[in-house]
Amino acid sequence: MNAYLIVKTLHILSATLMVGAGFGSAFYMFFANRGGKVAAQAEVARLVVRADWWFTTPAVVFQPLSGLWLAHRAGWPLTMSWLAWAIGLFLFAGACWLPVVWLQIRMAGMARDAAEAGQALPARYWRFARIWECLGYPAFCAMLAVYFLMVLKPDWS
Repeated sequence: MNAYLIVKTLHILSATLMVGAGFGSAFYMFFANRGGKVAAQAEVARLVVRADWWFTTPAVVFQPLSGLWLAHRAGWPLTMSWLAWAIGLFLFAGACWLPVVWLQIRMAGMARDAAEAGQALPARYWRFARIWECLGYPAFCAMLAVYFLMVLKPDWS
């Protein structure tokens, strides 16, 4: 087995883990927020934060490192159109994701506190939830586009 194929396989697996964990977390948080059960929202938010630390964050770190290594080994300049777009979209998604992580941590804390007190979620939670969604949709679409670019490597020269 050669190193290139091993790193390529790990790159694909980590991309799948990153997008899959992100989509799964968003799915459960989205629907828990609409369920109206504060205890469920607190638990889901806690687990979403955990999933980001355990799965998404390591993949987010590994993706550019492995991608740049693969591009270098393949002899692709970073200025190739599909690669430049993929890097730009990845950075865009990351710029959306970083505030989402902060929001999720704050939302988990607010939900935990409300559940423990037997109270409704504060208005601030719902404001954060709207921002969380507004950042999540473009980030997810950007990552789908990165998948498209990684697989098809279109020549747009």
